[in-house]
Amino acid sequence: MTTQTKFKITVPATSANIGPGFDVLGMAFSLYLTLDCERLPAGSALQMSYEGEGAKDVPLIAEKNLITKTALYVLSTYGITSLPPLKIHVTNPIPLGRGLGSSGSAVVAGILLANAAGELNMSKDRMLDYCLMVERHPDNVAPALFGGFVASFLRELEPEELEPSSIPRSEPTRNGAAQPPTPTVDIGHYIQLGWNQDIKAVAIIPDFEVATEDARAVLPDMYERADVIYNLQRIAVLTTALSRSPVNADLIHKAMSDKVHQPYRKHLIPGMSEMLEQITPKTVPGVVGICLSGAGPTILVLATENFDQIAASVQEIFARQPNGGIKSMYKVLDVVNDGAQTVYH
Repeated sequence: MTTQTKFKITVPATSANIGPGFDVLGMAFSLYLTLDCERLPAGSALQMSYEGEGAKDVPLIAEKNLITKTALYVLSTYGITSLPPLKIHVTNPIPLGRGLGSSGSAVVAGILLANAAGELNMSKDRMLDYCLMVERHPDNVAPALFGGFVASFLRELEPEELEPSSIPRSEPTRNGAAQPPTPTVDIGHYIQLGWNQDIKAVAIIPDFEVATEDARAVLPDMYERADVIYNLQRIAVLTTALSRSPVNADLIHKAMSDKVHQPYRKHLIPGMSEMLEQITPKTVPGVVGICLSGAGPTILVLATENFDQIAASVQEIFARQPNGGIKSMYKVLDVVNDGAQTVYH
């Protein structure tokens, strides 16, 4: 069989922590990280170029770029010490550090790159194991890999399954140079949930970043039982309500309330408390629900109509924050059923 010389990898952006679904619920959007790849003659050097979000800051060295670093990790577990000669052009419209799964999408892209470049023939379930060795949040990588509205959980791993620390991470971690381990099987589990296609996502993206590690640092180590029950009740309702037709906006809005992460992160996103209180189905027509996207600072509004006015309502709250306000942009996105793909041509 002749090796195909060109292939294209596409990976959707995602949102995680949907409403009460902290570290559980995620969804894939119609906004795609793409890699256009071409095999080069033997002996050629890797050529990598990049356009889009973060173009000035993203490293293009294989050992430092998250996409290629992840690919190198996967290949190393198959006894392959380097990427084959490739020309890779990355196009990234996903804002970095904004809660739209940019790091998760990069990790998934790296897994698919290794699979294609090394002709590994991995199943998507096996790819998920590798994703979760790098990005420890299945609610981002599962929808990026499989598409749709997804619930997921991560099997607790023994310390020896996580070491040594030369596994690349999408967040800061320990240093180390030992041989990376091959992941065990079935690290993560997921299920694709129903989704009413009349519901779109309006992502209002402010002009500042919130690092995931900073957003996690403000969370408590222990929770009150009442707060846990509050979220469990709502997540059970929300996951079904979002699939039903006609859309029950009032029920979904109430079921998207959260007491596990948003109350602790509100001081990281100026105006967030006001947005959660004021942007409702009763005050802004078309609104179905509102929450923080991922660890923020993007605000995610689920809606069936009136998308521009909804975005303007959130942007106005950002704009009137102290010290000159906060600039923002917005995107109206579909929740897409197709996850990451590799197309050969």
